[in-house]
Amino acid sequence: MDALAPRIARLRNRILRACGDAGRDPAGVELLPVSKRQPLDLIREAAGLGFARFGENYVQEALQKIQAAPELQFALIGPLQRNKARSALLHFRQIMTVDRPELATRLRMLAAELDLTCTLWLQVDLWDEATKVGGAGADTLDAIFQALDGDPRLPVEGFMAIPPPEAPDAFRALADLRADWQQKAGRAFRLSMGMSGDLEEAIRAGSDQVRIGTAFFGDR
Repeated sequence: MDALAPRIARLRNRILRACGDAGRDPAGVELLPVSKRQPLDLIREAAGLGFARFGENYVQEALQKIQAAPELQFALIGPLQRNKARSALLHFRQIMTVDRPELATRLRMLAAELDLTCTLWLQVDLWDEATKVGGAGADTLDAIFQALDGDPRLPVEGFMAIPPPEAPDAFRALADLRADWQQKAGRAFRLSMGMSGDLEEAIRAGSDQVRIGTAFFGDR
């Protein structure tokens, strides 16, 4: 049974209503499908419905899909180990989980060595959840930016986070952090937060991207 298109329609309606409630333009909110553990045929079907990029959690799993479908684009949204940094740079269009200065330093060295460009996002953790999902504390972000040193090969697009459900003010705290860094850096940053169960709250707080797995593809 083809249930993908109806699920996408329901998601788009949720985003539309959330943007209406927040007085935002729906065009300013990106829906990033999370394709972890999803078959390539289903991912290609989603691409046929207008999606150009997909989020993957595991480097090794994603590499099989990237090699089999070079026409698709993938963003790494799962933790990145230093020993997989080279492979990630070579194959992902975006790495959204840069969360420590030593990883930033490694990526910068490799980007120069390989002479390639890759967009980065910094993963933020304001709730001491790093041992579960990764993420840099607010006091570590400055060191990460210093390690990157504005390298044009590794432009920073924004901040990504996976806040715990028991933190009711999490999305607002992330929006405030983004605003502080925009003032400090004198430039705009995007904010990626919100998933299947809380996308409305994230959009109301100012999220520019919601990462959706189950509500998009269905149960794995």
